[in-house]
Amino acid sequence: MASAYVLINCELGSEESVISQLKALDSVKEVHGTFGAYDILAKVVSDEVSALRETITWKIRKIDKIRSTLTLMGIEGQE
Repeated sequence: MASAYVLINCELGSEESVISQLKALDSVKEVHGTFGAYDILAKVVSDEVSALRETITWKIRKIDKIRSTLTLMGIEGQE
């Protein structure tokens, strides 16, 4: 099982919309609004790293109003 945490910056005032769009994605297991350098934290889980990468690159990063992301990939066996 591959997992990643995606830190997201979005346009001011768009947090709720982005959160609801993230929750609609099957591989997104958790979403939290945050204070600090990033606006949203999302946990993404998939059976394969390639599917995880595809979700982050082609689904999450394409959501309207997302300005930037930082992805932290989990290390299998260190969960």
